[in-house]
Amino acid sequence: MKRLLMAGLLVATTGCTGPRNETEATGPERAALVAKIDSIINGPIARGKVAGASIAVVKGRDTIAVRAFGKANIELDVPTPPHAGYQIGSVTKQFTAAAVLQLVERGKINLDDDVTKYLPGYNTGGRKIPVRRLLNHTSGIRNYTEIPAFRAFAPRRLDRDTLVALLSKQPFDFEPGDEQRYTNSAFFLAGLIIAKASGMPYEEYVQKHLFDQAGMKDSYYCSDSKIHTNAVTGYDIDSTGLIYKGTMSHQWPYAAGSLCSSAIDQVAWNEALHRNGTILGAAAYQTMITPTALNDGTVPGYGMGIAVRPRLGRKVLHHGGGIDGFVSENLYFPDDSLSVVVLFSGGENPEQYAVEIARLILGDRGADQAQAMDGDINRFAGTYVDRNGGGAEIAIVDGKVTAAVPALGLSGLAMTYLGGGAFAGDRLRLRFADGGQAPATVRMDLEYYNLLLTRK
Repeated sequence: MKRLLMAGLLVATTGCTGPRNETEATGPERAALVAKIDSIINGPIARGKVAGASIAVVKGRDTIAVRAFGKANIELDVPTPPHAGYQIGSVTKQFTAAAVLQLVERGKINLDDDVTKYLPGYNTGGRKIPVRRLLNHTSGIRNYTEIPAFRAFAPRRLDRDTLVALLSKQPFDFEPGDEQRYTNSAFFLAGLIIAKASGMPYEEYVQKHLFDQAGMKDSYYCSDSKIHTNAVTGYDIDSTGLIYKGTMSHQWPYAAGSLCSSAIDQVAWNEALHRNGTILGAAAYQTMITPTALNDGTVPGYGMGIAVRPRLGRKVLHHGGGIDGFVSENLYFPDDSLSVVVLFSGGENPEQYAVEIARLILGDRGADQAQAMDGDINRFAGTYVDRNGGGAEIAIVDGKVTAAVPALGLSGLAMTYLGGGAFAGDRLRLRFADGGQAPATVRMDLEYYNLLLTRK
């Protein structure tokens, strides 16, 4: 689900409750490393952005750190417990994609089938939407969390057909396959397809075929009413500091964002999915982690329910999540068998902290190598907009290209020239239609988005 990133005031610092896994290696060097990790995570807690946190850092068979920080409940002054359970938001999406691919392996779903084969009442406006385009955000279906009418029933537990009917009335953001735009709607529909094809509710399917298979003892479908041991309280943040989280019934995040889990269970998932072949066969797994080209041949940075753009100069498979009261990040570096999972109750984006922890362990191989540029650098400067009114501001600062994406809160991103009109920066890639003159269009790739922008 959409991350909630807001500013707040300082509250009292809360420290780490210590490791809960007795298999962690010991020694002076390890102690120093874990102390640095603790310092990274305690930072946002000290700044009042996060109430509680849990992390799991595991490299192969080496458990580097499994730690709990801060408070599970501020009002009752309850420390975050071992095996703390968090709502993981959009990290759910890789579970949904894996479930669909399991059903593909069993002959229950065909990725090239139109969604109306499984959801005959859904109005596609005459468009063909293959199931695979639900899983990589290239369907063009509008994101329901951005539809004003959704807010009226978000806290209410209505029949899911209510949302299907709302989606069926929305215009498409683009024609299927033309672009990639993050949409919870597509994964909501994928959950309904899983239920239809498997003959069991999505919640039951995930428990039996994913959690149980991966040995995830702390994981479950989040509930509006059930009590779960070790479930932490979620907090949002505003200008006054941490506050009670907002309310959305788990009828709606569903297959896009309604799973709950612990940090160590996310490591178990990474092992089962990426290393052991427990969840998917080899062919299905490669389908999941391989981006599908867009209609013009552009290859985005997202597979099926999982992002694939490098971090620290290394291959990484990952996803973040944000839902009322909780934010999460699950990084997996396959060449190093390294999992870094960071789960927060609060409003700070955990991705930067997960990457910082990975940097301590793996180092940083550096950014893409810059290439010499032909022609006038100023030709790239300008305002570029997408069909929905968003876009990017490209400027030249001290002789270098910088980018801002206001809708996503990004500004001043330094871009490295890769040649052929292509640039790379932190999480952002740009490819201009460069003919030596002011480009008319640019492809903007932000892992969860790959949009065609036109010069204004």
